[in-house]
Amino acid sequence: MKLRKAQFILVLACLSLLFTQCKDDDLIPIPTELIIPPAIELDLDPDLVNQGKDVFRHDTFGSEAQWTDLLELDMAILGEVNGGFGPGLSPSTALTIGLKVDAEVLPQAVVDGISDGSIDLDDPMTTVALLNLDAVVGVKGSFDEDENLKSVGITCALCHSTVDNSFTSGIGSRKDGWANTDINVGAILGFVKNTPLADILGVDVETFNSVVNAWGPGRFAPTLLMDGKVTKPNGELATLVIPPAYGLQGITHETYTGWGEVSYWNRFIGVLVMGGQGNFSDERLNDPEKFPLAVERGLFNVSAPVDMVDSKLESLKEYQLSLLAPVPDSDSYDKNSAIRGKILFDGKANCVSCHSGAAFADNVLHTPEEIGIDDFEANRSPTEMYRTPPLRGAFVKTEANGFFHDGRFATLHDVVIHYNDHFGLKLTSAEQDDLVEYLKAL
Repeated sequence: MKLRKAQFILVLACLSLLFTQCKDDDLIPIPTELIIPPAIELDLDPDLVNQGKDVFRHDTFGSEAQWTDLLELDMAILGEVNGGFGPGLSPSTALTIGLKVDAEVLPQAVVDGISDGSIDLDDPMTTVALLNLDAVVGVKGSFDEDENLKSVGITCALCHSTVDNSFTSGIGSRKDGWANTDINVGAILGFVKNTPLADILGVDVETFNSVVNAWGPGRFAPTLLMDGKVTKPNGELATLVIPPAYGLQGITHETYTGWGEVSYWNRFIGVLVMGGQGNFSDERLNDPEKFPLAVERGLFNVSAPVDMVDSKLESLKEYQLSLLAPVPDSDSYDKNSAIRGKILFDGKANCVSCHSGAAFADNVLHTPEEIGIDDFEANRSPTEMYRTPPLRGAFVKTEANGFFHDGRFATLHDVVIHYNDHFGLKLTSAEQDDLVEYLKAL
């Protein structure tokens, strides 16, 4: 009897001690440091990286055939007063629609002239002069011996580079790999002689312009001229948020819906979207139900007399894989909150089940049902699925066009709320805030 009483007292003592510990620290040792695994850095060929940098910034892949011969962008830039058509494209207008200027290539005289107002930023010929300096990011002009604008093409940097605004808004040092969230691709398409594009869709120019001019900055529809889908079933315009080209280390699904690896997509965009002169073949586009316009235009098997894309793909990929995602400033998030958020990320919220490893992505395609969203954009791709997006640099999007492929969630809080509801996580408001702070720290 005495032994049982002693055992009972011992059990009560242990429970009392356990209760005291739970009360003090909930049995969860809270880390004092926020430890984020370092980004994956690949062993890349420096010569190829440098070649790829030049390709990324300056190579048009022969897209002058589309932008000059077909769409007459050169004439639109000049304007009617200079032998072209329309009002012309002044630097002021160009900056308004999101084009950027590389300040590092500007001669001091040009810098001084912009600063003191002696260079007219409302004159289209100033844009021509900037093109002659190769200063307009992503737009490359060719000139004859008399320095007359002869043709214009575009490069990868048009959509996937921006500047740091160190000189003034829209003018500064290049930031390669960053999505140009200001570039209004639709406005550019509405600016050129776009009858050929309207004809592909079977609409008049006025209708075409009304659509593309409504896209807004940082948005594009890469498969519009392949499937003809202008709007979603709910009536919203069917566009995607232009993605960054950095942070692809350790990623095998580089596109929103997993079309293919990075060189496949570079060829896809280079030939089918930018209008570069190259070969492209993908029998998946030979689908009259999913891609009627692609079938009609023969885009599933494109052959060029001279392939100006293929030889650049290896170095271009090497450069893209050298571009690490940006790292947030340490004062841009609450450290203690982020520490608690990491515990949630790895535990109760279980974000790590998909956003795993140093890349914060599982390299798996998921059904729309799995992630709790509609299947519209998934069904515009051969996979009919969505990738797990890598999370490094997610803080950049908080000032851009939103999250997910179409920017449907304006903030990280909106993303967390969505998954909290979809998976029934039962996160408190405080826990949701902590999780957001951790995401901001990646």
